[in-house]
Amino acid sequence: MTDHPETPLLIDDLERLETRLKEIPQEPGVYYMRDRTDQILYIGKSKRLRSRLRSYFNGHDTRPRIALMMRQVVEIEVIVTDTEAEALALEANLIRQHQPHFNVLLKDDKKYPYLCITWSEPYPRIFITRKRRMAKERDRYYGPYVDSRTLRTTLHLVKRIFPLRQRPQPLFKDRPCLNYDIGRCPGVCQALISSEDYRKTVQKVAMIFQGRTRELEESLMAQMEVAAENLNFEHAARLRDQIAGLKSLSAEQKVALPDDTISRDAIALAADDQHACIQLFQIRAGRLVGRLGFFADAHAEPGAILQRVLEEHYQTVDPVEIPAEILVQHELPDGEMLAEFLSQAKGRKISIVAPQRQTKAELIEMVERNAGFELARTQKFADRNTQSMQDLAEILDLPELPRRIEGYDISHIQGSDAVASQVVFIDGQPAKQHYRHYKIKNPEVRSGRSDDFASMAEVISRRFKKYATAKARGEEIVAASQTSALKSQTSALADFPDVVMIDGGKGQLSAVVKVLREMNLLEDIKVISLAKQREEIFLPGESLPLETEAEQPGVQLLRRLRDEAHRFAVSFHRQQRTTRMRRSSLDEIPGLGHHRQKLLLAEFRSIDYIREASPEQLATVPGIGMAIAKQIYQYFHPSDEGIDNIPEAEHSTNSEVAS
Repeated sequence: MTDHPETPLLIDDLERLETRLKEIPQEPGVYYMRDRTDQILYIGKSKRLRSRLRSYFNGHDTRPRIALMMRQVVEIEVIVTDTEAEALALEANLIRQHQPHFNVLLKDDKKYPYLCITWSEPYPRIFITRKRRMAKERDRYYGPYVDSRTLRTTLHLVKRIFPLRQRPQPLFKDRPCLNYDIGRCPGVCQALISSEDYRKTVQKVAMIFQGRTRELEESLMAQMEVAAENLNFEHAARLRDQIAGLKSLSAEQKVALPDDTISRDAIALAADDQHACIQLFQIRAGRLVGRLGFFADAHAEPGAILQRVLEEHYQTVDPVEIPAEILVQHELPDGEMLAEFLSQAKGRKISIVAPQRQTKAELIEMVERNAGFELARTQKFADRNTQSMQDLAEILDLPELPRRIEGYDISHIQGSDAVASQVVFIDGQPAKQHYRHYKIKNPEVRSGRSDDFASMAEVISRRFKKYATAKARGEEIVAASQTSALKSQTSALADFPDVVMIDGGKGQLSAVVKVLREMNLLEDIKVISLAKQREEIFLPGESLPLETEAEQPGVQLLRRLRDEAHRFAVSFHRQQRTTRMRRSSLDEIPGLGHHRQKLLLAEFRSIDYIREASPEQLATVPGIGMAIAKQIYQYFHPSDEGIDNIPEAEHSTNSEVAS
């Protein structure tokens, strides 16, 4: 990887840009856009590379995300392919490999949940998440599902039908938990089932979320008949119960279509001036097995939006999940190319149809109505948040809407385990990916001596230190409201807030103002405090609070921010306190330092298990010799006699004792 710190941006070097564009052929292929650090910003495909790349620089695309990206591009690379279908396949592989920052058409990754199966682990976990882009390439994601309640109900029923891993971590060190005794778990924590056999069970679960429930039922039915013929009635009964559970699971509303043997996906959108809400109905054997939702910018034509959504969606699914027929609301601009790509992936012909009448057109209308309802619901929340931000801007006399608001709170018990929280609201909504915890490092803040003012000053100093350094170098600090592409920023200084809210009164605010003045940032940051008792807003240098009502929209927004900061701080404080209390008894054992405590807790999980362990079991932990093992045992069992008679050498090679 090569850095290009002196290379000018392409949009600033028109001669080099024109030369580079003339070198690019008018053929199908894939293109890269790189920044000064040689990082890939974006990967795209086109059937005419030169024309597509020229369109980025002619100013016709005014989307903030694209405008921000073009202000970082210093180099373009291309790979020519024979057909556009090959370009689409290559683009999919390259995006999975590099995961460029700007390759996100679908917005709001955390709006809808996914179901994840961690195939990268020997014993895969199955759980619901709102984060899709994770590092493990072998993990599989299904969704995003519009109805999170139905998804959770389905997963709950699946875990009752099939014996699956129920916990991310074992509850006990040397024995299975109650889930094993009642048949809910096959004993994964103690490896009572082989990884191969367990993965076969998870493969059955995956078929449910792939919409292949009928195929799974037929497979289990055949296995049940074989088991009955072999007089293995207990196994046959388990399979019978699983089949019955699957039938109850798939008893959803049936979709009336002429041929219920063909798998279909139906996709439609509803859009306003800015956003498009897309819904995709998955219909298998005449049943609606999944309803997926996406959001995108509405700056393109409806057919182009649908095409890109379908491309992104089918690039992430297994070929077995691609249906034989795809019904679309609008004609796709490159529908033939997409059908060819999907046919190659599936190994059979895939048709993409825009129905105009009869039953299939009615299905598309139903999908469109659902997309419209979801768009209206989203608009309602967006309008509420916009009203709250407008009211807050008026209260604080801000020139722009406060896009990014940060809230800070301190949590401790009489000075012990003092921590702080930083929570962030973007466009009036919690942005949890930007939340931060702080452990208070001030030695004056300790058990029996609290100092909220000094703690808050420390946190603010640590949070804005990089901005003080940047300002001292002469760099310009830009608030969030001054850029419309906040979520796409990649700069280390791209998280500057429009408003900083301190949980507390005039005392906490004064402490923060003092430290910001010392950092020469007081003029750049709009800092306020919100007092709990009367929900009063205080400004720096003002002895009286602002004249506001507790229930007006702007104050309610600050209250939501304050309550979230409090919740986040308290949860972290409890975590720290629990960790300290867990280790407090170990601190009293001579010769048992912090490192050895960590080793013991990593092996035994809790103080209770350490207390129950024998000296031989304790000595099997790396770094714990028999001498220290005896001290640990004697600490927890002071009345035991004869502990000194245990031979020193027995612990080092006797691995059976530990098991």
